[in-house]
Amino acid sequence: MPELPEVETVRRGIAPHLTGQTVVKVIVRQPRLRWPVPDELAAMLTGQIIQRVERRAKYLLLPTDAGTLLIHLGMTGRLRILPAATPLQKHDHVDMLLADGHCLRFNDSRRFGAVLWTVEPPDQHPLLHGLGPEPFAAACSGAYLHERAQGRTLSAKAFIMDQHIVVGVGNIYANEALFTAGIHPARPAGQITLAEYERLAVVIRDILGEAIRQGGTTLRDFVGGKGEPGYFQQALRVYDRRGLPCAVCSEPIQRLRIGQRATYYCPQCQRQAIS
Repeated sequence: MPELPEVETVRRGIAPHLTGQTVVKVIVRQPRLRWPVPDELAAMLTGQIIQRVERRAKYLLLPTDAGTLLIHLGMTGRLRILPAATPLQKHDHVDMLLADGHCLRFNDSRRFGAVLWTVEPPDQHPLLHGLGPEPFAAACSGAYLHERAQGRTLSAKAFIMDQHIVVGVGNIYANEALFTAGIHPARPAGQITLAEYERLAVVIRDILGEAIRQGGTTLRDFVGGKGEPGYFQQALRVYDRRGLPCAVCSEPIQRLRIGQRATYYCPQCQRQAIS
């Protein structure tokens, strides 16, 4: 599933082609996505000028004078900028045709993505309201994480993956951040010290920032807005490396399941603290 770096990579890829463009037509071939594509989407979006392309958590936001288009890539969603006459491929569900002769095409084989419309401020939309701060925001500090963790018994990994705590730290990057910070993923969030959270907050920003610079992580079928794969998978140090030697201490990487998600860690570098 595309995580924050992949969504940000897509945003950066499509933004130069969409900003300031007028939408001349919207074609919805398959409205049954994770949530139904609104019936009024074509009428509301046609003729509007896309002001910019923003990202909130894993959602892409395309504001216009009439409202905002919300796009979520789900597990297999792709957005591409193509000449409007480009032949269709299987699972090409939505086209947004632009005045310059190109189109934004949404493809999603599993249909867990979403193309939605809101006339309210986006931060008031039910899918965005109540989300935690962005990991790059000053509000997402070690002190903030430490305060939110007080009295919490859930695992450190589940804690930083909670979108109400901080957005965008998906499974891959949670594994990598906890390894770099030297925190066992199963350790109770409430037992982690302020100093450790201060280190973790910095590590999360650094890892996500580097992943964005490398175009995200391509493990299966992710491509950015220009159709290119991401390269951060070459820098992964624990994720999907079960049995391979730790890059720091050579101890074999181990795997467990937390919240039904595969979790990778080094038993030496991330020793579980004794309660």
